[in-house]
Amino acid sequence: MHENTQDLPVNSLVLHSRTMFNQSSRVVEFLLHGFSDTQELKTFHFITFLIIYLIAVTENLLIITVIIFSPQLHKPMYFFLANLASQDLGSISVSVPKSLANSLMNTKTISYNGCICQVFYLIFFTVSHFVLLGIMAYDRYFAICNPLHYETVMNRKACVKMAISAWITGLIYSTVYTGSTFTIEFCSNDINMFFCEIPQLFKIACSDSYLIAFWVLCVGASLAFIFLALIVYSYVKIFSAVLKIPSAQGKGKAFSTCLPHLIVISLYLVSGSFVYLKQSSVSLSSSDTELLDLVASMFYCMFPPVMNPLIYSIRNKELKTALWKLNTNLFSQCSPNF
Repeated sequence: MHENTQDLPVNSLVLHSRTMFNQSSRVVEFLLHGFSDTQELKTFHFITFLIIYLIAVTENLLIITVIIFSPQLHKPMYFFLANLASQDLGSISVSVPKSLANSLMNTKTISYNGCICQVFYLIFFTVSHFVLLGIMAYDRYFAICNPLHYETVMNRKACVKMAISAWITGLIYSTVYTGSTFTIEFCSNDINMFFCEIPQLFKIACSDSYLIAFWVLCVGASLAFIFLALIVYSYVKIFSAVLKIPSAQGKGKAFSTCLPHLIVISLYLVSGSFVYLKQSSVSLSSSDTELLDLVASMFYCMFPPVMNPLIYSIRNKELKTALWKLNTNLFSQCSPNF
């Protein structure tokens, strides 16, 4: 016996189609619709993403390698910077390679488990990244405001514990976040993004996902508030201490060690907040909104891993000197002896 769907209102028809989809099949894979189907744009997408990915991987691996093999950089600030580079390397490797593979093989699919893995690792690296930024603000606070106690407080054992706590916090939150997200049922398998992004997953959910989303958002907001408060408190104290330094050279040196960290924090917060807290403007068409979502996701997913190594190294004389010394040593070892 078939229902007469012609007499149902539009909302009922949508509800009916979603129910039929859910009853007839379980989602086993998702379709990623982030880019145009035209071959020219696919080629442009592949080349652009490949270049960005290779730049990010090269920069972050270089930062990690230089810090590991340069004894003069075995300090708390550079130890945390190596962890930050590892997180940047991980976050961009979660989404971009799959997008490149789909472009290369002319497909759009990602398995259900593959989507879970993307969400899990993206949240894992993102949250641990933010926690580590808070720890780095704490490190700068002690380095500038309490220099006499800096080596005692920020010793090797304490730094390792802080770094591990950042990774563990990201792991716990990611487990809860991912588990909560994938308890919902999906009425469609079309994701309007080049990777499995949580806001896009909520859009295709047919169960009531708002309570889950609200609960997860509250936990995440509480966590973010704690570390944001730590960052703000640290820099209020830092600026107060720097302004008391009598010499202009001393002030400049203190500010130069803090400026890259502040830029990275601002970049991270602005890009992430723009994606997860923005409201779609009613003046935008559906296609314009989709394009805005795509550009915003590219910005927060791909831009920080490329820019962070540049921001931290462009004015850092110690890092540049260590890089030049490492390159010189490698060149001298590889060059033939005449």
